[in-house]
Amino acid sequence: MEAFISVCIIGKNEENCIERCLKAIQKHHLPIVYTDTGSTDGTIDIVSRYTDHIFYFDWCNDFSKARNFCAQQAPTDWIWFLDCDECISDADLNQLRSFCKIENAAAIGTVNQKDRYTLNGDLTFTLTRLGRIYHRGFCHYSGAIHEQIVPISGEVEIQYRNLPISIDHDGYEDPAILKQKCERNAALLLQQLSQKEDPYLYYQLGKCYRTLQKTQAAADAFSKGLSFDLDPTLFYVQSMVESYGYCLLDLNQYEAALSFEGIYDAFSTSADFVFLMGLIYMNNARFSQAIEQFQKATAFSHCTVDGTNSYRAFYNIGVIYECLGQAREATYHYKKCGDFSPALSRLEVIANA
Repeated sequence: MEAFISVCIIGKNEENCIERCLKAIQKHHLPIVYTDTGSTDGTIDIVSRYTDHIFYFDWCNDFSKARNFCAQQAPTDWIWFLDCDECISDADLNQLRSFCKIENAAAIGTVNQKDRYTLNGDLTFTLTRLGRIYHRGFCHYSGAIHEQIVPISGEVEIQYRNLPISIDHDGYEDPAILKQKCERNAALLLQQLSQKEDPYLYYQLGKCYRTLQKTQAAADAFSKGLSFDLDPTLFYVQSMVESYGYCLLDLNQYEAALSFEGIYDAFSTSADFVFLMGLIYMNNARFSQAIEQFQKATAFSHCTVDGTNSYRAFYNIGVIYECLGQAREATYHYKKCGDFSPALSRLEVIANA
């Protein structure tokens, strides 16, 4: 059957993760186009077992240029970009093929990405929608770092279509590699911001600083990003607001975090923001309001950070009741947390009291 879409990947020294990515693509019998930006390890040897479409690009500190070069080498006009540490977990190719019709050429297909990471010592994940599928005749990547798919012509109006595709993102398991990449990304973002201020770039800069545990710098970057006139329905804006809130809590600026009451109506459409408000009230010793927000969070069917609409909310309600000396209520809510290890630990403490 003739290929209708190509999976494009750029990488450098990815021997530790790229084979898992390639195996998952191979199961769907899609052509793979790989562009290397300077590997010195065994990456090319691994890739060569899965595709003959291997190309080389001289790295110039610009991810968009590398991606656009890779896309131009593809045997199809429809492009699906994956990163080396991502793996297709589910994909409805029939619906993907239907999407890749000429009448959808000015559309960008989004995939559901599951990011795994550690939060307070526990493995958790977030779910986000990312634009990854496009027609190279109408769209390309723009931005030296944290690049985005945009129309080639400003006259083209792009529409986003959610596709039944899921990918797992393992992230960077080696702390040294993570630190190195975040420092590199932060430098590139600062270079771009020196040329033109942009709220999305401030958001990405804040994320870098937060990963590097430079909390005050992260808070400053998020604050600058939020100083623009922004659409509260955009995912990155919601994420930036929540990230800024967590920075304020980490910096013990609890009263300052109460200013989020002023934006509650605009952002309380998600479990994650409502959960954050619960934490803000909790840290300001406004326990009844905190419990109200955590309970409200559990009424949402979806969340971005796993558990904000379930076990994490119940756990915090349990903590409040335990601090208030109401062991029965605390036990009830801890038991609603399933196998969440912090809740199991508190149940053991209460049982042995």
